[in-house]
Amino acid sequence: MQPENTHARQPENADIRPEWAPLTVDLDRPSAARVWDYFLGGSHNFQVDRAFAREIMTQMPNAPVVARENRAFLRRAVRYLTEQGITQFVDIGSGIPTVGNVHEAARAIRPGARVVYVDNDPVAVTHGRALLHDDPDTLVLEGDLRTPAEFLGPDGAGQLIDFTRPVAVLLLAVLHFVPDADDPWAIVAGIRDRLAPGSYLVIVHASAEAEAHHAVEDMYRRTPSPVAMRPREDIFRLFDGFELVEPGLIGPSEWRPEPPGTPLHLRSPGYAGVGRL
Repeated sequence: MQPENTHARQPENADIRPEWAPLTVDLDRPSAARVWDYFLGGSHNFQVDRAFAREIMTQMPNAPVVARENRAFLRRAVRYLTEQGITQFVDIGSGIPTVGNVHEAARAIRPGARVVYVDNDPVAVTHGRALLHDDPDTLVLEGDLRTPAEFLGPDGAGQLIDFTRPVAVLLLAVLHFVPDADDPWAIVAGIRDRLAPGSYLVIVHASAEAEAHHAVEDMYRRTPSPVAMRPREDIFRLFDGFELVEPGLIGPSEWRPEPPGTPLHLRSPGYAGVGRL
C-alpha cells in the first residue's frame, strides 16, 4: 500500500539536492524523520529515504497505515489534552510538519495554544521554521531527546513555554530510537522532574510482536537511527510518576477511537498512552 501523496514529482536522483535541503544533510543515508514523512505522504524526503521505506514495506506492507494511525492518535490525544485545559505543548521528535500537526489540533479547541517542536533532523527543523516563521505561538528547535537540558531551558523551549504551569510533552515514535545504553527511562524521568503538577506525558513506542517487526528492527540497525522495539512492561516503566489516563497503555488505534466503538482495521506494532503528573 503506497502513501496517499503522489511521489512522482520528487527527484529520484540522490545526487540532486533540493533547494529546501540544508547543505549539512547527508543525501546518502536514510533519516527516520524523512522515512516517516514518506509514509505520511509528504514530499520532504530523498531517494535514499524512499528506498529504505520500500524495503521496510516488504516486511510491513501496512507501514504507511501505521504512520497515519499514529498521526490520528496524536490528534485525538491533543484534543483530549486541550479539553483538560492544557494550552502548552512540547513535541519532541516532532518530525517534519504535515497536515494535522499539534498546533492545528490544539487550536481547533484552544486558540492561542503554544507549541514547541523539537527534532534533531535538519530537514525537519528547516522546513518547520519556514512553515511557521510568522506564527508567534510556535517555536521550532533543533535538539536531541537524549540531552533535553539543551533545549528545555530559558534559551530554548522556555522562550515560549511557562514550565511553572501544566505542559503536555509528546514523545511520539521517538523513544524507540533511544538505545538502552542511553537509558530512556532516566531521560523521561529528567523531563518529568521539570514539569509542573497537572502536566501530561504522551508516548507512542514501537514493540516487536511478530517476526516481521523483528526484521524491520534489523533493517534500522543499518541506519544512523537503530530501533529498540521494547516489550510492553518496559514501555510502561516510561510512565513512572504519571497516572495513566484510561484506557491505559494500548495500541494507538485503540486509544479513544472516534467515534467510540469504531471497529479497528489495524493493530499497530506498538503501544500508546497518556499520563498525568
